[in-house]
Amino acid sequence: QVQLVESGGGLVQTGGSLRLSCAASGGTFTTRAMGWFRQAPGKDREFGSTINWNGGTTYYADSVKGRFTGSSDDAKKMGYLQMNTLKPEDTAVYYCALRVVPAMATTANAYYYWGKGTQVTVSS
Repeated sequence: QVQLVESGGGLVQTGGSLRLSCAASGGTFTTRAMGWFRQAPGKDREFGSTINWNGGTTYYADSVKGRFTGSSDDAKKMGYLQMNTLKPEDTAVYYCALRVVPAMATTANAYYYWGKGTQVTVSS
C-alpha cells in the first residue's frame, strides 16, 4: 500500500519561502507522476503543480508559476515543492498526490494516492 506523508508547512510572512516535502513509501515510483494540490477553507481543492517522477518534467498552475518549483528524488522516494514569494492567498492545506501512470495531470480525480496534508499559513 502506497503511503504519502507531507511535511514542511508552517507560518511564514508575505514574501517568505517554504519547502514542502512528500515522503513516499510502500510501492514503486519511477514511472508515476506526482502532483501538489492545495485547499483553503471553504474552497475546492486546487491544482498547484505536477512533475513526471523520473523525467523531471513539470507543469504549474498560473497562480503559482514562477514562484513554486516542484522536484523529486527518485532514489529517496521524495517529492518537493519549493515555494517562494509567498502571498496570503497561498494559505491552505497542501497535499501531495501520486498517479499510477507517468503522465502528468491537473485534476484531483486523476490521482490515486494522497497524503494527509500540511498547513501553510502566510501572514500579511
